[in-house]
Amino acid sequence: MVAVEIRNVSKIFKKEAQEVVALQDASLDIEAGGFLCLMGPSGSGKSTLLNLIAGIDRPSGGRIVINGDNIAGMSESQLATWRNHTIGFIFQTFNLIPVLTAFENVELPLLLTKLTRTERKEHVDTALALVGLKDRMRHYPRQLSGGQEQRVAIARAIVTDPLLLLADEPTGDLDAHSADEVLAILEKLNKEFSKTVVMVTHDPRAARHATVTRHLDKGVLLPEGVSA
Repeated sequence: MVAVEIRNVSKIFKKEAQEVVALQDASLDIEAGGFLCLMGPSGSGKSTLLNLIAGIDRPSGGRIVINGDNIAGMSESQLATWRNHTIGFIFQTFNLIPVLTAFENVELPLLLTKLTRTERKEHVDTALALVGLKDRMRHYPRQLSGGQEQRVAIARAIVTDPLLLLADEPTGDLDAHSADEVLAILEKLNKEFSKTVVMVTHDPRAARHATVTRHLDKGVLLPEGVSA
């Protein structure tokens, strides 16, 4: 079963009088329960493609269908609701709120749902336990290591039980040991919980955790098996 269907998708950014082609006529199917790695040099379009799948950016052309939903046709408010239920996004820089505890950071996406306080607590406890940080739930980001912060960010991404987990250079700011821990969690979510994972990375060691790797170069998605 295909979770994400990308057809002839392009993204053009206007920069003053110039047009910059960030992605050119990309087509790709991502299988449900797959673990896809997008690789390529800086500026190749891999983060652009990830942001288009997440509905953070809109394509200049083509269509993106996720779990049967054509997201290009959604209004901004529809897209925001859809994103909160469907997408879990993991950033390179963690994006935790410094004045909130680990528990409160993970709970944030649930505040937009109709769950009761007790139900929210159950979800947060489960997510933090899954990333091995239930004993750190009252700590603030400044009291955590970089690896622990990223694990809190993963817990926040999975707390709504999203269809898709999108990770943009999730190990880029981490030492080798912390990176391995984070990648092991992503692999566990993929294999044991059947989460569909799409990860952008430039690290071949990180890419080894994926089941499919595709390369981009200068905005072009290269054929399977071809690297930049």
